[in-house]
Amino acid sequence: MKNIAVCGLVCQECQFFNETCQGCNEVKGKTFWAQEIMPKKVCPIFNCAVNDKTYRNCGECSQLPCNIFNELKDPNISDEEHERSISDRITRLKSK
Repeated sequence: MKNIAVCGLVCQECQFFNETCQGCNEVKGKTFWAQEIMPKKVCPIFNCAVNDKTYRNCGECSQLPCNIFNELKDPNISDEEHERSISDRITRLKSK
């Protein structure tokens, strides 16, 4: 069974899963990268969806994709890859 993060990413497809991260849901959004670079030490997508709005995931939000979702981009991928990722993640979240 796939572990789907709040934002629709498949945890098992991430190179850091089971190495430096057990999955966003498991660590309550306090991923290694968020702890390093985010002011609240929590992924802003997780914080918004789960902590602020008490959703299970972003698929429950009428504003998907929001500015946070669009702006939180992996610097190692192109804009086209980012747009494709957002589309795939929205599809995954809406089908849950």
